[in-house]
Amino acid sequence: MNIRKLGNRDARRIFLHRHLLSDTPTGPAQGADLLSLIEGLGFVQLDSINTVARAHDLILFARKPRYRPQALKTLYERDGGLFEHWTHDAAVVPMAYYAYWEMRRKRDAATLRKRYRNWHQHDFESQLQNVLDQIREQGPVCSADVGKDEKRSNSGWWDWHPSKTALEYLWRAGALHVVGRDGFQKRYDLTERVLETHLCDPAHALDDAQTIDWCCSGALDRLGFATHTELAAFWAHITPAEAKQWVTRELALGQLEPIEVIAADGSARSAYARPGIGDDPALLNAPTQRLRVLSPFDPALRDRQRAERLFGFSYRIEMFVPEAKRIYGYYVFPILQGDSIIARVDMKAFRGLDTLVVRALWVEPGTRWGKARQSAFEAELARLIRLAGVSKITYEDGWLR
Repeated sequence: MNIRKLGNRDARRIFLHRHLLSDTPTGPAQGADLLSLIEGLGFVQLDSINTVARAHDLILFARKPRYRPQALKTLYERDGGLFEHWTHDAAVVPMAYYAYWEMRRKRDAATLRKRYRNWHQHDFESQLQNVLDQIREQGPVCSADVGKDEKRSNSGWWDWHPSKTALEYLWRAGALHVVGRDGFQKRYDLTERVLETHLCDPAHALDDAQTIDWCCSGALDRLGFATHTELAAFWAHITPAEAKQWVTRELALGQLEPIEVIAADGSARSAYARPGIGDDPALLNAPTQRLRVLSPFDPALRDRQRAERLFGFSYRIEMFVPEAKRIYGYYVFPILQGDSIIARVDMKAFRGLDTLVVRALWVEPGTRWGKARQSAFEAELARLIRLAGVSKITYEDGWLR
C-alpha cells in the first residue's frame, strides 16, 4: 500500500488554514461574524492573565484585528450565542454545540466528586443542595455570594471553600449554567432557568456514539490531519481508545486514509486524514505575510509537541518557572509570519503609563530580522496597542536578541 506523504511546507499550510491563520486578518468581528469565527475554531480558551491582552481576546484579535472584548461579552452574555464549559481547560463554545457536551457533563459528574473531595479535603457535597436552593431563591450568584460563613484562604487560586467547590461541581455536572462573568468571576444560574427546554430534556440527549463521531470529525476538520490521540485531545471529551475505534471504523469505510506527515526536521510521523488531502485548496496559496503576535494559548500552539514537529518551534510558558531559571520570560508571545514562527517576544502593557514595553525579542534560528520584518512588527504592535488599551510603545535597551 502506497501511503501518501505530506511534505512539511504543505502540512504547515493545511494546518494554518484550518486554524484560520492563512488569510489576511480582516473583516467584522462582532455578532454573527464573531460567532462564525469561534465556530471555525471550535471553541476559545479563557485565561485571566492580562500581560498584553487576555488569551481569548488575543486569539480572536489575531484573526480579526477589528475585534474588541466587548463583542465577546455581548455575544456570550446578552445574545446567548456561547456557553462556557471545559475542553482541556475553561472555554467559551458555540451554543449550537451544547448537546455534544452532555456526555462530558455526565462523565464529569461521575469523576469530579472523588477528585474534588481528595483535592480540597472538605465535604463540598453537603453544600450542593444549599447552593441550589440559594440560587433558586435569589437568582444568579458568584462564588463570593455563597458559603459566607465558610473559611476563606489566600493560599492560592485553586483553594476553594466548600460552597465554591459545590458551585464548580454543579456547573461541570450540568445543573448550573454560567451566565457571564463579573471581571473574571463566573456568575452561575440554574440551567433549567436559563436554557431552552429542549436543551435540558433528557429525551433529546445524544448517545455516546453520536458524540464520539462528532468529536472526532470536528477535530479532524479543524486539524487537517491527526493521530487518534490528537483527535481525542482536541475537545478532551473522549478517550484515546474511543478515538482509535472511530479511526478504525472510518478507515474500513474508506472515509479516512493513513498518511505520513514530514516534520520540520525531516522525520516522518504517521497520521490520518480525509481522502484527497493532497488536493486541499490551502496548498495552492501561500499564507499571508502579515505578521501576527499569537497568544501562548492559541489553538495552533496548544499542542506544544505538534508545534515543534511542524514548525521546529520549541516553546513552553515559563510563568511557573523560577525567574532565575527562565530562558525567555514570564509570558512570551510567539510571532507568526507566512507559514513560519519567526520569533518570540517578551512584552507587557503598563496601563498606568499608557505604554506597551517591549523587553526582548528572540529571532528563531535561520530567520533574518531586517528592515522589512521590523516594519511589519511595528505595524502589528500599532494594531495591538488598541487591544491592550495603551497608546505608546517603547523598547528596552538591548531588546533585539
